[in-house]
Amino acid sequence: MVGKIPQESAHYIVRDKLRELSDSLERSQVAVVTGLHGIGKTQLAAAYARSRVDRANGLVGWVNADTEDALLADLAAIAERVGVADPNGDSAVSARRLRDHLSGRAAAALLVFDNAIDPDRIRPLLPTGGWTRVVITSTDLCFLSLGASADLEVFARAESVRFLREATSSSDEAGAQLLAAELGDLPLALSAAAATITGRRLDYARYRALLRDHPLPKALSRRRGHDHPLPVDRAIMLSLSTVEAPTDDPELDVVVQWLVGVIAMLSPAGVHRTVLPDRDTRLDEAIQRCVDASLLTWSTGGDALSMHRLVGRVVRERAEIRGIGAELVCAAGEVLETRLFGIGQAWPRRAEGSHLVEHIDALWATGLPETADIDTAARLFDLRLWAQRQLIAATDFTRAIAAGKHDIADSTRILGADHPTTLLCRNNLAMTYYSAGRIDAAIDQQRTVLGDGARTLGADHPVVVLTRSDLGTTLSDVGNFGEAIALLEQALADYLRVHGVADVRTLTCRINLARAYESAGRFDDAIAAYHHVLGIRTRTIGADHADTLLSRNNLATAYDSAGRHAEAIPLQEATLADCERVLGTTAPLTLTVRGNLAMAYRSAERFDDAAALLEQTLDCREKLYGADHPTTIACRTNLGLVLQEAGMHEQAIALQTRTLADCERVLGNDHPYTLSCRNNLADTYRRTDRYAQALALHRQTLADRERLFGTTHPKTATSRNNLAATLEAAGSPTEAIPLYERTIADREQALGPDHPDTLSARNNLAHAHHAAGHAEQASTLYERTLADCERALGPDDPITIVVRSNLDGVR
Repeated sequence: MVGKIPQESAHYIVRDKLRELSDSLERSQVAVVTGLHGIGKTQLAAAYARSRVDRANGLVGWVNADTEDALLADLAAIAERVGVADPNGDSAVSARRLRDHLSGRAAAALLVFDNAIDPDRIRPLLPTGGWTRVVITSTDLCFLSLGASADLEVFARAESVRFLREATSSSDEAGAQLLAAELGDLPLALSAAAATITGRRLDYARYRALLRDHPLPKALSRRRGHDHPLPVDRAIMLSLSTVEAPTDDPELDVVVQWLVGVIAMLSPAGVHRTVLPDRDTRLDEAIQRCVDASLLTWSTGGDALSMHRLVGRVVRERAEIRGIGAELVCAAGEVLETRLFGIGQAWPRRAEGSHLVEHIDALWATGLPETADIDTAARLFDLRLWAQRQLIAATDFTRAIAAGKHDIADSTRILGADHPTTLLCRNNLAMTYYSAGRIDAAIDQQRTVLGDGARTLGADHPVVVLTRSDLGTTLSDVGNFGEAIALLEQALADYLRVHGVADVRTLTCRINLARAYESAGRFDDAIAAYHHVLGIRTRTIGADHADTLLSRNNLATAYDSAGRHAEAIPLQEATLADCERVLGTTAPLTLTVRGNLAMAYRSAERFDDAAALLEQTLDCREKLYGADHPTTIACRTNLGLVLQEAGMHEQAIALQTRTLADCERVLGNDHPYTLSCRNNLADTYRRTDRYAQALALHRQTLADRERLFGTTHPKTATSRNNLAATLEAAGSPTEAIPLYERTIADREQALGPDHPDTLSARNNLAHAHHAAGHAEQASTLYERTLADCERALGPDDPITIVVRSNLDGVR
């Protein structure tokens, strides 16, 4: 069982429709339960779902389908349970994978889409074939096109009377008949009435008198879309009045009123008990009072509470009439604020985060935050900004992009286009685009936000500085190092001036700048920046803090990138030992440091040590995250690379072939890991003289990278260089020469003439000229490249040594 299936309500009446629903699902894969609000659609579907659970009749999944976010989140949770979720965490991909899995599943399964509102949203997610059965509940008759109809009507009068007799223990059948008629035999209204009659010790006649004497304010009169009779709202109002009536326990009364208001503002699909703070240790008593009054219902698992959507609407509209809508908003907002956690916990706590995102969305969907003052609305937008960052960090990009667009539209309407929160929303959407691989869209969005922010808020405003820093980081990642470094240096100066040298924002910006320096080949600048951050963190938070250990890892990695293996390896070894001591041998940072140490061993040609560490890391990742998790695949990719460079080509090819298949299956053909795996396998084929296979893979990778990243991106240049090397090795140096020349031009533009990658490309071009019989051109190019290597890298750098050896060979 997966999902929040409602418990059987007190005095539940088993209806003939339950048998009809079961029979329909014997003949049809999909059954649609339609009817008015409050008529019992959810209870009918829940009764059928519970019967499947009780009989242990396969998988049972319960999906809240009244919003797209909730729909995708619940389907992703089911996909996670059956082991077919998207390893990257994208809920839309998980929903489609679940559909495909259930379509071919031989075992029985049931999916319930409760309170569905959009047939076009549901239809593409329904299994086709297999043994899975689907129940959809909705007020929308358009859903009838998807399956067999099970239209639910109000109770028959005899059912109403039986329910009232059992719920109130009254034998007044005539009174029950009159009350049932007045409430239109609607199950929700009868449940509210029975709770009030019992709670106030009334008879039917007195209750009917109260119902008539309790007129609704005009704001609660019938409106379009509310097609139930008006006495239903009166019955709910009476039930609320009963449960909130003063008792001889005023402290509990306050908690009850608070609980009713908070639950009405959160997701009607259910609120986990752990989300609610235990107000004065009276929460459980308050819950019980509301459950007894039929205002709240427990889920089958006993861990979540739900309020009927109709009851929640009445609670909220009553608050608006009383002028306390803002109080409900603030109370619910405070509950959610206390449950937020750092983005570093986004992945391991992604299920909890998804639940909180649902509640944040539900809070805003009530419309009440828009009635609050500007300052309160801005504060509540912080919840939405957190939700957006949580979805990004959990790699649920489909939901994140949709949420980001809604955030921008709402913030623009409520706070204004130039409000800092609106600009933050726009920047968050840019970061979502970037994380989802839509780099051009991210850069365009960040440039626009930066320009608008500088114009309206000033160049030094914190939101503008943040956007400047984020744009610099994005540009660095796509190889535009000149502009990236200029932006990051300016942002760092702003942070230093405003927040000081040790502020977390300053340190983060300096780290991003260091990474840009490292990527651009400015290793001394990168190492100095990493040293600076490490010194500050050691002084301020201690040598054993996780952030300090991460800073040591960053510094060691920069040493490795600079070819300073004698400094990189001891520092990374010490960092790994401290991570294992402080955080444990399987902590995420420990695994990262162990993997980086392995790659440092690889750089120093200690291949056996590198392979042993990677095998240990791979085993841990497979146990913790599964074989298909992206970090597991990345570790397997690195191990294949080490085996290749150690000359263990057959083992490398076997592992790389498996990894490439996993990447294509799990991540898709265009994922960066997939392209890297294809490149590595092609390179191993080249080393074993399997040129036809190598050329086919290199051409495919180059075409994909040109399509995805552009023709001048550093990754594209790497693919072009590798294709040229394979052509040269296959005996076609004249075909390789123009590819090398294009690679050099692109690398000089992106990285500069003295970057190691640029110098390596010039060495490769000289080698191709020599192979083509152009000895004089080769010698001239080698001499110029050697002089530049000795000046830029030093006489003992590995690249310098290779160029010198090649020049000697030509001579």
